[in-house]
Amino acid sequence: MAAWTLPEVPRSPLGRWLDPRPGSGRRVSGVERQLGIGEVARTSGLPVSALRFYDGAGVLVPAVVDRVTGYRRYDREQVAEARLVAVLRRVGMPLADIRLALAGRSGGDPTLPVRLLAAHVRRLERGVAEARSELSRLRDTVEDIEKNGQKENVMSVDRSRELTLTLAGTELAAALDAVRFAVGHDPELPALAGVLFDVEDGTLRLVATDRYRLALAGVPLSARGDRARVLVATPVVDAMRALLTDVAWPARLTVRPGEVALEVGGRVASGPAVDETYPDYRRLVGGTAGRRVVVDAAALRAEVAAGPVREERRGTDGARRAVSVLTLTDDGALRPGDGEGQRVAVDREFLTEALAALASERAEVEIAGPTAPLTFRPGGEENGRAERMSLLMPVALEGLD
Repeated sequence: MAAWTLPEVPRSPLGRWLDPRPGSGRRVSGVERQLGIGEVARTSGLPVSALRFYDGAGVLVPAVVDRVTGYRRYDREQVAEARLVAVLRRVGMPLADIRLALAGRSGGDPTLPVRLLAAHVRRLERGVAEARSELSRLRDTVEDIEKNGQKENVMSVDRSRELTLTLAGTELAAALDAVRFAVGHDPELPALAGVLFDVEDGTLRLVATDRYRLALAGVPLSARGDRARVLVATPVVDAMRALLTDVAWPARLTVRPGEVALEVGGRVASGPAVDETYPDYRRLVGGTAGRRVVVDAAALRAEVAAGPVREERRGTDGARRAVSVLTLTDDGALRPGDGEGQRVAVDREFLTEALAALASERAEVEIAGPTAPLTFRPGGEENGRAERMSLLMPVALEGLD
């Protein structure tokens, strides 16, 4: 009887070893000396999501991929390459240069990564020098504006008089709830540490932003001629909201020079106005139009909470955050996760907060691309009842375009 032998394990054109019968107990030569993707991530400093991305881009291809499970295994020699990729990734080197650096290293030119990194540093230094020059120019412009008295303070346009508005307490409470989640907390940006109360065209608009998201809610007024703008500090905003219970008391909002107060049922919350210039939110909400789809808000929140995420470091403070990718398919379905269609990545916590703040069963979601803000409005009939919307800035992810 002829001896039975196992077939030779084929090697793919991309350099991966594939087990022709995964799960059958067959051992691939050398697999005991290899590392799983999690161990490579811990050893190299590259997140698992980044390792998957660099595999797909053909930059750092694993030695073995299970044909059924897709599980990746790496040769121990690849850890050094992964560490080099992690270093170049941290300093923002373009993907093409990372690929070239690895090719030079494997081709016997260990100095190429150093030369590429030095060139990248020179580009960064030129960029910093240009940014400093522009910063100096902007400071000179601001000083000229302040000297000439052209600065529009965020306080009331007419600082010589007192303005009192009577509002429906339930409507003001709903508007505060719609924007409170987007208030800024950065001590370096005190102008964002509160809610802007903007009275114009017969509407009181409440606006909050922390740079990464913006929320706006409007309360209709009976009179159309009044105009005022005042920035209310976060503690005063919270004190005002505490007065607005479910009882439909009318709310009297008073704006006077340097102070703002809310009186509800004989109780008062007041405080000094924040003397800072607020960003022009109208420019921020007038962006490029994109594709719109109306979804079940609660269902989308649940799908996002249970769906796949990528763990990324925030550029401002280095804190880790969960990032969700939303895909709008050609047939108009919006789903969490990568897929065929228009995609955008956003902070998962910010996304769920924005959906909850709409306080609407249906949400109209507008996607204009991976680099444009994601826009949320109440969907259906609720869209026309109140002026309400929120914007989320996208998260830049490798391979998302």
